[in-house]
Amino acid sequence: MIIKMNHLNMKDFNKSNEGFMVSGRIIPTLENNVWSYTEEIFSQPYVKKYEDDEIDISYIEDDRKAVFFYYVDNNCVGQVKLRSNWNGYGLIEDIAVKSAYRKNGVGTALINQAMEWAKENSLCGLMLETQDINVSACYFYAKNNFVIGAVDTMLYSNFSSANEIAIFWYYKF
Repeated sequence: MIIKMNHLNMKDFNKSNEGFMVSGRIIPTLENNVWSYTEEIFSQPYVKKYEDDEIDISYIEDDRKAVFFYYVDNNCVGQVKLRSNWNGYGLIEDIAVKSAYRKNGVGTALINQAMEWAKENSLCGLMLETQDINVSACYFYAKNNFVIGAVDTMLYSNFSSANEIAIFWYYKF
């Protein structure tokens, strides 16, 4: 069941934020103005966990922002945080699914909810950014018909994750 975040369930934000296995990286290539990619496999996989995301009351009160939670038996197992972006797209700022519920349709249901929200807000599609080392996320977005629109090699250059590149994915309605 998907429920929009409200004052009563706001405490469930970040409950689905768990780590993921980094087993390689996506290597994007631009040819004839079309992005494609291959995968490099690492010899030593490792686990990465993102820090908990910030949330504030504006995601309840502002019509141009939203958070949706996915519940199983009253337990929050997934979330998507999004807002209207300056370029007419809905920006998915965060999407997370508890590891035990991945590959079971939870993420796709949250993407579909985000699409519905974006259409209701007269946006032209969805966009998001993830790192090249989040291979499973990249495959997930591609499976859900997102395409690479840009790659940024400098976005993380000032952080300890400097060996990561940002990949921007788009879904245009």
